[in-house]
Amino acid sequence: MRTFTLEELSQYNGKDGQPAYVAVDGVVYDVTNVEAWKDGNHKLGLTAGNELTEEITNQSPHGLKVLEGLPIVGELVE
Repeated sequence: MRTFTLEELSQYNGKDGQPAYVAVDGVVYDVTNVEAWKDGNHKLGLTAGNELTEEITNQSPHGLKVLEGLPIVGELVE
């Protein structure tokens, strides 16, 4: 499984043809084909290419369930 640093993850922001990845609890998910993440921007003001554990678990109305079924592309390392 591929590992990502925060710096590497930031390159996958969904802009300029890049895939859109987000990290939650150390797992990196591909949200490229999720309509709510169009062009790397989520309607809640979140952006792809970031570690979003706090936002997904505490601010998202869907919580962690929103991640079910998304492709896992790697893990985040500090």
